[in-house]
Amino acid sequence: MALDKPSDEHSIDFMSKEVSGENPSTTLPGTVQKIIKSPDPRAPDKAQIGVEGADELYKEIRIDNALTDKDGVEVELKPGAQVEVTIEAEPKGTIKK
Repeated sequence: MALDKPSDEHSIDFMSKEVSGENPSTTLPGTVQKIIKSPDPRAPDKAQIGVEGADELYKEIRIDNALTDKDGVEVELKPGAQVEVTIEAEPKGTIKK
């Protein structure tokens, strides 16, 4: 899943890359709960995703609804879509338990 430019000053700039498998990571299932239309036609809509296994207060995230498929074609998520949310960290950003 690749996300392009942040839509506002509070967005996170996501890089287009695959999970390496070499770095520590975790993947949680999620479901697209709704699509939030942008009031600005130049800005992408937002996809609200419910992340299973996250703390109740933090289980919903919103991302730009602008993805790129394997052929480089821009696509959007639909409500109800099943997704995976992967968190990957460089080894220097982790400690052993």
